[in-house]
Amino acid sequence: MSHEHIAVEAHHKENFITKYIFSTDHKTIAKQYLITGVIWGFIGMILSWFMRLQLAYPNQPMPFLEKILGKWAEGGILKPEFYVALITMHGTIMVFFLLTAGLSGTFSNFLIPLQIGARDMAFPVLNMLSYWVFFAASVVMLISFFVQTGPAGAGWTMYPPLSALKNSIPGADVGATLWLVSMALFIVSSLLGALNYITTTLNYRTKGMSMGRLPITVWGMFVTAILGLLSFPVLLAGAVMLIFDREFGTSFFVPGGLVLGGQPVPHEGGNPILWQHLFWFLGHPEVYIVLLPAVSLVGEILATNARKPLFAYKVSIGAIIGIGALSMIVWGHHMYVSGMNPILGEVFVITTLAISFPTAILIFNYLVTIWRGNLRFTPAMLFALGFLGLFIPGALTGAFLATAPVDIQLHDTYFVVAHFHFTMATAAAFGMFAGVYHWFPKMFGRMMNDKLGKIHFWATFIGVYLIFFPMFFQGISGVPRRYYSFTEYNFTSQFLGLNKFITIAAFVAGVAQFVFLFNFFWNMFKGPKAEKNPWKANTLEWQADSPPPHGNWGPELPVVYRGPYEYSVPSADEDYIPQTVPLEAEVK
Repeated sequence: MSHEHIAVEAHHKENFITKYIFSTDHKTIAKQYLITGVIWGFIGMILSWFMRLQLAYPNQPMPFLEKILGKWAEGGILKPEFYVALITMHGTIMVFFLLTAGLSGTFSNFLIPLQIGARDMAFPVLNMLSYWVFFAASVVMLISFFVQTGPAGAGWTMYPPLSALKNSIPGADVGATLWLVSMALFIVSSLLGALNYITTTLNYRTKGMSMGRLPITVWGMFVTAILGLLSFPVLLAGAVMLIFDREFGTSFFVPGGLVLGGQPVPHEGGNPILWQHLFWFLGHPEVYIVLLPAVSLVGEILATNARKPLFAYKVSIGAIIGIGALSMIVWGHHMYVSGMNPILGEVFVITTLAISFPTAILIFNYLVTIWRGNLRFTPAMLFALGFLGLFIPGALTGAFLATAPVDIQLHDTYFVVAHFHFTMATAAAFGMFAGVYHWFPKMFGRMMNDKLGKIHFWATFIGVYLIFFPMFFQGISGVPRRYYSFTEYNFTSQFLGLNKFITIAAFVAGVAQFVFLFNFFWNMFKGPKAEKNPWKANTLEWQADSPPPHGNWGPELPVVYRGPYEYSVPSADEDYIPQTVPLEAEVK
């Protein structure tokens, strides 16, 4: 027996703490990220319910709110400052803690070693550390809900000077400091993960696994990790500088001449626009840090369930690389109303419109992949198709916001809310759901319930359209986002009935997520045992046991002989040929 195999066998003798809590096994760490992300997702959803109740029934007492929220809803009416805090925390939780950590942390950890034929990540201890730093960030963010002055309430973008002056608004006190500390920890966690994903992909591929034979999932995670490694440190620097402004009297972002409470602010010389550049230099790559893992999971699932090769595989990989490269030079389209030089603004218009080309190519390839395929409508496939149904209208509306003259009119309206949720938030969530349903058998060795999965899909898909599609019309009518109440003006009060409708849809779609929660946790322990390869897929992870043992493989690592998407090959006996089948063995 080889030394490597002895080490793998010894791993089974670990105790509960080292095996399931402080584990260095990439599969266990992936599950930790997934479960933590799911918990954060439900917290973020419940925060959105509170916001929707306020918008649907402004100034109407709801006694149960006071029982839940205490002083923040005295008399059953949500306080305006807490409403802003809800927006801040909802955005932060969903973008970073669910869609970044929960999506990339889960599937990069689980799939990269398995799909490249490795036993684990390049740096297992560093991998464990990345999760626990993320967990520490989660604890700090959760604590901020319980401080006396409340959680951060300066918007999830935390624009100075409001966020830089502790006594400017209630939401800029201790809760904002905790928000910055939490985000700094979160960024450190993301950087540790990105280093691992890149190193593992480049150096730990098994024999025969060239870069040209990697599944699209690994390519998506690989490009995502590079984006994180390049962009996250910029926001980390910004967060540290903002902490210094708040706590130590520096003036990185606080301009001179400010008056607060009748007293001149002693800071001077800073520039709040600098924060916008630092934030959005991460903030727009962040869109693709969320989207690329989701879109790559979707590509894998579409090919597997259409029983067809992924159309133009190499072109699709080039599109992912192109999206990643262009995402680094488009951040200024968030700042058209900041006083930016119009010539510079035009540059960002061009780069933003340019990113639509590789995006359109990738989506076109996906549509051709499913065209006339032998489609299997598993829950994973439905969510993958739902991703396309959400992302396409979201991307089309992005062209309006990419164009400066139009964006100036639509900026900070509900049009942006609708676009953002279609393109990034719900589309990425659908990609995550698709991934969970598809790889659940490999993660836990059991099957999820198909009927519950389909109920979950249809209720969620219809609910998303009922919630966010009407917001395009609100935005075109000029309804601003983040307002506490829309009863003050005629042009906004006309949408009160629509707000009630959206709120009902939000609760119905939210209840559907509890169907997923039951399906997920019940079948984790009680579901029927999964086969080794229930979807008859080609990639390497399906050649391992379900769930894979410690070390993933037996004494010998798998050898790769072909690409990942050889489905329905005319000369083959089966309609799929795993990557481990030698070229001369495909025909019996």
